[in-house]
Amino acid sequence: MGRVIGIDLGTTNSCVAVLEGGQPRVIPGKDGNRTTPSIVGFTAKGERLVGQIAKRQA
Repeated sequence: MGRVIGIDLGTTNSCVAVLEGGQPRVIPGKDGNRTTPSIVGFTAKGERLVGQIAKRQA
């Protein structure tokens, strides 16, 4: 059987968790935070920005 994951796509923040040993474990992002801002943006050159980096550009 594969792993069970849960994704909370919130309007402000998003979060992902995996079920391990019957208990949910939140998967932190590269920055160590358990949630990520639900924001996607683009630079003037068309590069995609996601999460905290996109929020800083807003």
